[in-house]
Amino acid sequence: MPSFSIFVNGTPRAFDEADGGLPLLWALRDRLGLTGTKYGCGVGDCGACTVIVDGDAVRSCQVPLSALAGRRVTTIEGLSADGGHPCQRAWLEEDVAQCGYCQPGMIMEAAALVGRAGTPSAADMEAALATHLSRCGTYARIRRAVRRLAPASR
Repeated sequence: MPSFSIFVNGTPRAFDEADGGLPLLWALRDRLGLTGTKYGCGVGDCGACTVIVDGDAVRSCQVPLSALAGRRVTTIEGLSADGGHPCQRAWLEEDVAQCGYCQPGMIMEAAALVGRAGTPSAADMEAALATHLSRCGTYARIRRAVRRLAPASR
């Protein structure tokens, strides 16, 4: 019998107490098949595994399931069904992704900031994304996408 539930992309998901120590990243990828959240470094440094938990961007490789009982988790798959979220649109309009591996984490970081701040400044977006690593180095395109999200800085 399940001992706790979390809401993932709006759907309640039950987990056994034995799953409590499992990092959220592996529950999402291996148990729920939500592979948009990426494994990068495993220590929370690169940002590839970023998801939104109750409105805040978190590194899913660092959060045990037991810490999420009753909380709401949004992954890149749950951001919008049709890719219509402003962050997703900005990334597409600026053709940000090269390999694309790190981009879901960056989009989720930006989405959390947009969700909290509405229209964040470019400086706010830069600061939020400063801890994310892009292996293919699309930082110039990322900055252009960020400017689309912060129209006052254009």
